[in-house]
Amino acid sequence: MLRFIGRRVLIMVPTLFVISVMTFVIIQLPPGDFLTSYVAQLTAEGDTVHQEQIDALRARYGLGEPFYAQYWKWMSGIFHGDFGRSLGWNRTVSSLLAERLPWSIAISFTSFLMVWIIGLPIGVYSATHKYSPGDYVATFIGFIGVATPEFLTALVTLWIYFSMTGDAIVGLFSQQYASAPFSLAKLLDLLKHLWVPALITATSGTAGLIRTVRANLLDELEKPYVTVARAKGLTERRLLYKYPFRIAMNPAVSTIGWTLPHLVSGELLVSIVLGLPTVAPILTTALLSQDMFLAGSIIMIISTLTVIGTLVSDLLLAWIDPRIRSAV
Repeated sequence: MLRFIGRRVLIMVPTLFVISVMTFVIIQLPPGDFLTSYVAQLTAEGDTVHQEQIDALRARYGLGEPFYAQYWKWMSGIFHGDFGRSLGWNRTVSSLLAERLPWSIAISFTSFLMVWIIGLPIGVYSATHKYSPGDYVATFIGFIGVATPEFLTALVTLWIYFSMTGDAIVGLFSQQYASAPFSLAKLLDLLKHLWVPALITATSGTAGLIRTVRANLLDELEKPYVTVARAKGLTERRLLYKYPFRIAMNPAVSTIGWTLPHLVSGELLVSIVLGLPTVAPILTTALLSQDMFLAGSIIMIISTLTVIGTLVSDLLLAWIDPRIRSAV
């Protein structure tokens, strides 16, 4: 197992290197650069920008340097904990990430827990009570969850909450706690607001997990080894969790690696609708304006967490399935 982990960690290094190069190239593929978008915005507002100013800004931000020089400047800074400077915000990327990344992680992690806490037992119940009223309800909820975009769910949730309470549940804190120092009351206020974006972001993932667990568990419950185990006198509960449940979990566990990017992409429009201070809105702005250091850093963080999540998925698969463990 240790050799397996060591091999996977070694593979992660060139994988992240290739991702970093592709990210930097794709961000700069559109014609022009950040200054092109910046000058176009100033011109649209009626300001006059002289070529001398543009040349001075290009020299200041290093935009006139070759691609490889800009890439090396960015990567060498990352190794020293410096993610560069955001051209659009005129601030260090590290300070922006320090403000917004914790909230994105909190929402994504809470959403991930909700996906498994809600979706897993419902999927098991739906498979073990096939064609029952509960199964039909779970199937209906699954189809609705997969088909409904997160931003629409956010809008409907805002309307329902406002109709019931008269308050608009936007942001992560109430107005009186937004700028207050951290305290127990502020933590409780955060928890009061955090579950809403987390639940909305988790909707489609929960629905997908319900369908995945139900389909795979139904397939396992119909195999001959289940009939043999039942004939030997095993109770239904022990039979379920000793054999078919563990095997049916393989496809669900293997998706943990790409769950995080899905949650972040689902968080984007939810963050805009609910006014959340996460990294998703600034990532979109950075990509549109070709703010390469900010966009590249956020994408690299997401990619790193995705690669780590894939490693965790492989370890969990080896733990729950002896066949995979023996192959490792």
